[in-house]
Amino acid sequence: MSETPVDIAIIGGGLVGASLAVALAPLIERHGLRVAVIEANELSATGAQPSFDERSSAIAYGSRAHFEAMGIWSRLVTRAAPIHDIEVSQRGAMGRTHLSCREVGTPSLGYVLPNAFLGQVLHERLACMSIDWHCPARVEAITPSVAGHQLTLDNGCVLHAGLTVLADGGRSGLKASLGIDTDRHDYEQHALIANIETAKAHHGWAFERFTSEGAMALLPLQDRRMALIWTRPPEAIDATLALDDDAFLQALQSRLGTRLGRFQRVGARHVYPLAMSRAREQSRPHLAVLGNAAHAIHPVAGQGFNLALRGVMDLGAAIEAALEAGRAPGEALTMADFEQRRQSDRDLIMQASDTLVRLFGLELPGISRARGAALGLFNLATPLKRVLIRRAMGMARH
Repeated sequence: MSETPVDIAIIGGGLVGASLAVALAPLIERHGLRVAVIEANELSATGAQPSFDERSSAIAYGSRAHFEAMGIWSRLVTRAAPIHDIEVSQRGAMGRTHLSCREVGTPSLGYVLPNAFLGQVLHERLACMSIDWHCPARVEAITPSVAGHQLTLDNGCVLHAGLTVLADGGRSGLKASLGIDTDRHDYEQHALIANIETAKAHHGWAFERFTSEGAMALLPLQDRRMALIWTRPPEAIDATLALDDDAFLQALQSRLGTRLGRFQRVGARHVYPLAMSRAREQSRPHLAVLGNAAHAIHPVAGQGFNLALRGVMDLGAAIEAALEAGRAPGEALTMADFEQRRQSDRDLIMQASDTLVRLFGLELPGISRARGAALGLFNLATPLKRVLIRRAMGMARH
């Protein structure tokens, strides 16, 4: 069976894989790159796909610039709810921190976007691009070969890719088939997510509250809706899911207070287990690993998708630098450049996220008061707070 040569094969057409393909559009036009995208799940007319579910993504302000560079922000902003202020507190203790876009002079700290809409816009852009689109199609085998990988698809196609990008999610069997192990730490928590409606307008406020059972967050959506992320221990999750809507809203109200008035309605509830994972190799010659296939972090602070998107843009920048220097996208030097661009940002965000979860999960005598005092002091430390805000916004990476 003959092979079809491609410069780059992206395995996974979800949010991360589609973002990479769209980010590569200028290089496809300027350098004549041949790019293939392989997506196992058939897409509906609305762009539905397993990663395009009821969840919303927190988009840091710095990520807005990446979507502007892709030429899709003007479309995304029509459904983006801005985050102007964030209040961080812990239940049952004094001390809180207030973060505001006014402290850093930007229109917002970030935005909240429905994943389904983000996926739809990305795929609308892909439909206008000159790429090889294999959907639905699954990679049955990936075999290292001279200057790349041979990809055997279940639709009968065989590709030879100079650079293969694994963006096929946290359960990537292809990663394991290439001998790439994953380190994993189970937080022994589940995230319950749902959309809720509040009596009062949120005015662009987001709330994060730490409790003895885990973190809770409310993120603004359009109108009076908010996206809820409620982390619960495994032994409590079934009982929480079994509550009727009224009892669920009462339980939520007792933990989050009445700042937004009464919680009036809750939508469908979804649950997924929480763990931190990291692929031991995220690049090698002719191979890059992105998104949840590369790493997964706790949803506290909302950094997961933003970290993945910065990986997308760093890989695009490394490929562009290689092409300008006359090198192929998958060469060893290109992949070394990609890893160098990623390492400090990836390590810092993963460590910070894990530390935050562990710190607020400790239950020792006096520690609750100490954490409350620390939140209060941080709120007064304006220069430090400004630096950390900009870092969380993806605006100060080095």
